[in-house]
Amino acid sequence: MKALTNQSRMRWLQGFAVHVLANEEVELAVVPELGAKIISLKDLRTGREWLWHPPDGARLFKNDLRDDFSASPLVGIDECFPTIEPCFWQGRELPDHGEIWSMPWQLDAEAWENGILKTRVRLRVSPFEFERTIELRGNNVFISYKLHNLSTNEESFLWAMHPLLRLEAGDQLELPDSTRELLNGEAWVDAVTSAIPDQSCAKIFARPVNEGWAAIHNRDKGDRLAFVWDSAENNTLGLWLTRGGWHGHHHLAIEPTNADDDSLAVTAARKHCGTVAGKSSTGWQLCIRVGLSA
Repeated sequence: MKALTNQSRMRWLQGFAVHVLANEEVELAVVPELGAKIISLKDLRTGREWLWHPPDGARLFKNDLRDDFSASPLVGIDECFPTIEPCFWQGRELPDHGEIWSMPWQLDAEAWENGILKTRVRLRVSPFEFERTIELRGNNVFISYKLHNLSTNEESFLWAMHPLLRLEAGDQLELPDSTRELLNGEAWVDAVTSAIPDQSCAKIFARPVNEGWAAIHNRDKGDRLAFVWDSAENNTLGLWLTRGGWHGHHHLAIEPTNADDDSLAVTAARKHCGTVAGKSSTGWQLCIRVGLSA
């Protein structure tokens, strides 16, 4: 098998620095200043852009910490941490979709010189530093996370990857049989493009998953996008679909997560989320596989 040559480059889009990792098969683009959001993920073999953008195109702009997520650029993949739903926890007022999607992240310049996209952010409300490292290996996007608890107390946290995916005719959701059983026969899981009525939306959770993967596959076009993770690290899968029911938008989100509720206050109360000891760190990993394996 021919080895793929990775390239890293920076370009500017609407006044923001965009960091691009690419090879002959895959290209992804990240904007560190805007929550380190992944604004593009392309399969260069089929030409498919997997990430959803609003119908009028990608418009990049800054948000404030207390902004509603619906007023964000709504482009691609964000990280939700330490909550999704706004809530009060341990005397803290936590904003919509968490703290870090609206904050600028710092880029590790040394890692970038070596073709590794490493970014970090120190939260303003919660006592954490959040770090993410992205490496491109063939058609696999390897993502590793490290969380540092800056407090002397044990802290609870909710993490979820939040990828807004663009659906096309013929797309089907692939899940392990064991995960489907947890979803209690939800009809839209088997027909993601049609089973939710127009002007409706829905979110469901599967927990505890013992096989950490989920994928979108279009057999007609040969497209496939898979999320693969260690279920011992994150034992929940969230699935979100809107067909116009949420601000008129149409997209799907496959959300590997550690919690089965969008509120940290709710999920921490029932001990269904992550914890990290005081002055300690924890980590987890995930892989996004773009296209069919060679």
